[in-house]
Amino acid sequence: MTHYFTDNRSLPQNRKKMEFRIWGFRVYLITDNGVFSKEKVDFGSELLLSTLTPSTMSGKVLDVGCGYGTIGLSIKVANPELDVTMVDVNDRALELTELGAKENGVTVTALKSHCYENVSGTFQHIITNPPIRAGKDVVYSIFEGAHEHLDTNGCLWVVIRKQQGAPSAIKKLEGIFGNCTVINKDKGYFILKCIKK
Repeated sequence: MTHYFTDNRSLPQNRKKMEFRIWGFRVYLITDNGVFSKEKVDFGSELLLSTLTPSTMSGKVLDVGCGYGTIGLSIKVANPELDVTMVDVNDRALELTELGAKENGVTVTALKSHCYENVSGTFQHIITNPPIRAGKDVVYSIFEGAHEHLDTNGCLWVVIRKQQGAPSAIKKLEGIFGNCTVINKDKGYFILKCIKK
């Protein structure tokens, strides 16, 4: 059995173009077999994006576990001046992200990286819909690495379901950052914000 957080380029291709609307913008996404939520944008990512506003974002933005690019591409379409980097371990997801960027006429940096291993520099915003099925160690590595890769006063934004560990994630984030605010909740999904002091 393959998972969306593994390298699975041997799966047969079944690419589809999807239109997603957010903040009054039209974002085109390319999906395929072997990626998370290939039929439609998942509720968690949509809630995270609808909680943010284009004016919230500034400077350099990093999307960790980007999949086919829903979060990072939406932010870039709404804010073409931002420097957006997107990372994933899945080659197919990164290829789809690059195709989606071309489809939207925007430029992003898409890197193959397990968490932050190939990421350099710091960011004003790090955003993640973490790969829960990869396990708590991976998810917590994303949280810990975010603290190292954020600018001072930079923000980590996370979407996580209550039944998939939101309460323990909040405790972990409070231990790392000294703060963690639930800024939105809907249908069991929590949107968390942490600020690097």
